[in-house]
This record gives sequence, structure tokens and C-alpha cells, in this order.
Amino acid sequence: MNLTEAGFVAGWRLVRALPRPVAAAAFRMGADRAHRKDGGGTRRLRANLRRVVGPEMPDAELDVLVRAGLRSYARYWMEAFRLPGLSRTEILAGFRLDGQELLAADVAAGRGAVVALPHAGNWDAAGAWVAATGWPMTTVAERLPDGVYERFVGFREGLGMEILPNHGGPRPAFDVLVDRLRAGYVVPLLADRDMSARGVEVDFFGGRTRMPAGPALLAIRTGAPLYVASMWYEPDAACASIEGPLPLPDPDSAPLDERVRTVTQRIADGLAAGIARHPQDWHMLQRMWLDQGRDGTPTSAQPPATTGTV
Repeated sequence: MNLTEAGFVAGWRLVRALPRPVAAAAFRMGADRAHRKDGGGTRRLRANLRRVVGPEMPDAELDVLVRAGLRSYARYWMEAFRLPGLSRTEILAGFRLDGQELLAADVAAGRGAVVALPHAGNWDAAGAWVAATGWPMTTVAERLPDGVYERFVGFREGLGMEILPNHGGPRPAFDVLVDRLRAGYVVPLLADRDMSARGVEVDFFGGRTRMPAGPALLAIRTGAPLYVASMWYEPDAACASIEGPLPLPDPDSAPLDERVRTVTQRIADGLAAGIARHPQDWHMLQRMWLDQGRDGTPTSAQPPATTGTV
């Protein structure tokens, strides 16, 4: 076990043992320390939030927003570490979903649903809530090195989720997800940042970025309803709302790649609307736009637009 894996193991054990107010205060202090240190992740978050709020917000107000964003991200980790120790009743009480009747109807009808999520609020609490509600759920996780992936899979499977690796599984994850949707599963997928460099190029807060094609392609391939989620925190719970189903282009209207681009842009627009409502809860500490340098700030010239692949 390396230090990274050991850190996660310690987190799951120690944070669960602490009273929630004590754990929350410790994580908030850590977030404030990261804010004062102003390391690479903090600077990238600041640059990303500047894109969201626009140039009109004074730097001092943006700095307050960045600190709130780091505190929100710290809360996510604190609550994720504590999730395995919660009862089903506590999991259900700790998350609220506006639009749950839509997903309930989709599951009951056996058509399943695709839900495009942002890296915001607490997506692990959302997945645990879906499982605790009794709906079948499958999602995809990025393969991480040195045992960390297995730890996260065990953590999420222990909460009732089926987790597929984004590569290297017995079957391609996409094929398994098609089967699960046709069996009536809920398939939530993080959709605001492409990990493959092969994503679909979209407009997002006035800049160009790439987002994964998977949510759009799954909905087009299966006909399953496609929703876009907004996720945020309230003092007493993690919250989310879903919008949709998004309209899907007629199969005869355009080639598949064009239809996927159209739907992915609709996803991007829906994600942007939710993030704009709750920018402090968007946990994007990585480079997001094509014209960003290593620290997240825009470079002098944006690369020419390229065509996304599916």
C-alpha cells in the first residue's frame, strides 16, 4: 500500500470515527489553509470560477467565492469518507432530488435513464441515495493507480452502486451501459470534463472545451431519456435537480457524429445553467478550457476549433 492509498484508507476509518462537527471543522480548516497557500489547484479553481462569474465580479468577491468553493470541496471529501458508516435512513435524509418522480417513472417503465452530472455538490451521496431508494444503478469510474481505484470501487459498491472501469474491463463499459439502460437502470455519468482528449468540442461559459460523448451517444443509441443535473449543497443536505428529458435529434436528420455534437452541446448548456446558479459548489480544480495554461489562466491565443470524435 502506497501513501496515497494509505491516506484514503485512513480517511475512511478516522473521519467516520469523529463526531461530524469535529470532522467538518477540521476539513474547513484544511480548505482555508489551501486558500491561503494558493497552490495550483486553488489557482485553477479561481481561473475556472472567473469564467463562470465573468469579468464584472471584483477580485475580492471572487476570492471569497474561491474560499467557499474550497470549503465545499472539503465538505465533499468529509462526507464521502463518512458515507459508509451511515444507515439507509441517514443516506436518504442527507440528499434531496428535485425531479425524482421522473426517474421513478423511468425505472418503473423499464426504460432506464441517463443523467449527466457536473463535478459539483456530492455525486457519491447522490449515487448512494439512488441505491438506497431501491433503483438499480450503474456508472463508470476512472481507473486510478496503485490500489486507489480498487478502494474507490469497494467504497461505492458497498453503497449499492455498480461501478465499471472506464477502460480495461471484461467488456467495453459502453456496451455494458447499453445493456443496463435496456434493463431499466439509472446511469449517472460525470459529464463536464473529458478525460480522454477525444471528447466533443462545445461552447461553455464563452470558451471552448471538450466534454465526453458517452451520455449523448447512450441516449441516442438506446432511446433512454437524458437528463442534466444541477448539484449543490444546502446546510443540512446535498441537493440536486434534474432537467429534461433533453430532445434528441431525429435519426434521419444528420449523421451520428453531428447528432452527438448537438446533444452534447445541449448537455453543456444545461450544466452551465446549474453551475451558474451554484458556482461555489463546482469542484473543478483542473484545467477546463482549451485555451488555458497549466495554472488555468487563458493563454494569449486560443487554438483553432477542432471536431470532436465519438
